[in-house]
Amino acid sequence: MLTFDSNNCKMKNYFFLLVLPLLAFSTAHKFYVSVTNINYSEKDDAFQITTRIFIDDLEDVLKERYGVEGRLATDNESKMANEYLEKYLRTKFVVRLNGQQVTYDFLGKKYDDDVVICYIEVPKVGLETLKTLEFENEILTDLFDEQKNIVHVKWQGNKRSFVLIKSNPKGMLNL
Repeated sequence: MLTFDSNNCKMKNYFFLLVLPLLAFSTAHKFYVSVTNINYSEKDDAFQITTRIFIDDLEDVLKERYGVEGRLATDNESKMANEYLEKYLRTKFVVRLNGQQVTYDFLGKKYDDDVVICYIEVPKVGLETLKTLEFENEILTDLFDEQKNIVHVKWQGNKRSFVLIKSNPKGMLNL
């Protein structure tokens, strides 16, 4: 025979009302951001670029875009991971000098905890004729609408920062 205990039911309701809000805030809020540093090296007459991207987000975009299971930063990393990573970067990260798109060298990557750091170089900049630096960073904006790509540019002792989003993915400096 089932009996109904109203005091026990009220306690469960109060417990539920107290715990539910705590559970809602206990889940980690996911944010989508990459950080790119562009530094001019006078010694090498080159822009040296590093881009930091969360590994799990990058794996998601490689799978979505190319059907590739990258398994980045594991012993089972795909042999094609670098090739597809470079392919993706070339379509989503563009550099222009004096209005002309330039080809850059993808030098490789390394892992730092949950981030992949990509190394890129734009060689033979030609400092004496350089007037403008433009960049377009659409990394992960095709997968995450709330993606923000922060770009820091260091040029002759000055630093300028940009926050690029899906609707505004471009930055420009008059040098």
